[in-house]
Amino acid sequence: MTVHAHVAPSGTSRVATGITRYWGIARITPLGELLAPPRLSANALRLGVQIFLVVCLWRALYAQTSHVAGLTREQAVTYAVLATLAGRMRILDRRYGRDTVLQHMHFGTVIYWFLRPLAPRRYYVLRALGDQVYGFTWALVGYAICLWAGAVSLPSSTASMTAFVVSMLLGQMILYHVMQLIDLTCFWTLHNSAALLILQFIQNLLSGSYSPLWFFPDWFNTMSSFLPFQFTLNVPLSLYAGIIPPSDAIQQLCFQGAWVVGLALLTKWLWRRAARRIISQGG
Repeated sequence: MTVHAHVAPSGTSRVATGITRYWGIARITPLGELLAPPRLSANALRLGVQIFLVVCLWRALYAQTSHVAGLTREQAVTYAVLATLAGRMRILDRRYGRDTVLQHMHFGTVIYWFLRPLAPRRYYVLRALGDQVYGFTWALVGYAICLWAGAVSLPSSTASMTAFVVSMLLGQMILYHVMQLIDLTCFWTLHNSAALLILQFIQNLLSGSYSPLWFFPDWFNTMSSFLPFQFTLNVPLSLYAGIIPPSDAIQQLCFQGAWVVGLALLTKWLWRRAARRIISQGG
């Protein structure tokens, strides 16, 4: 007589299986780009041209002066180049993989997000994490090249670099929740593609992606201080360029941390509300 013994999977095996599953989800968007060499080369060419134009533009603006709005030419060029590189981390195009929330709402496939064993909120954060790591790789390589070419300069102190790294991490977390809020509006609107474009434009404008907020009027900066957008990019890059001194870093980091906590609680509540609006018919 043969006796078959059932061996329960060990805790290590379950952890390894979970990591493999999560890694498979996180790498969807990066893998889609890496398997399309023309798209990869086009992105590299576009990023290179953008950086070249940005450097030429800001150097030309400072051709007849050394300071504008309290910024030197070196600070302005460094800020603009880093903002261009940060664009690779901010948004990756998922439309080719048909995995945007808007597309899922349009085709009705969003129901599968709520039928899987994996919670939709966790799936969303895994996809975003993969996008961020892939975008960070692009930004890091571009930063190294720009540093070698003299397009950007290093921070004036170790304290500024440390504050920048922490602030950039918190800024990306704020941006993640802001973009998540925009996606969650799809559960309450039928045709919101135009609204999404408007909100993305506002986010880029108020975050300092187009231009440092120091060049805008005082009333504009006062308005921006009550919104989370400037903390996603303008504050980290200002710490790097020395526009915000290291002595003010703690205050800015506290503001960023408060926004992260507040937005995290809000998006968690909205995911619960969104789940109540999903209705599955048929079998």
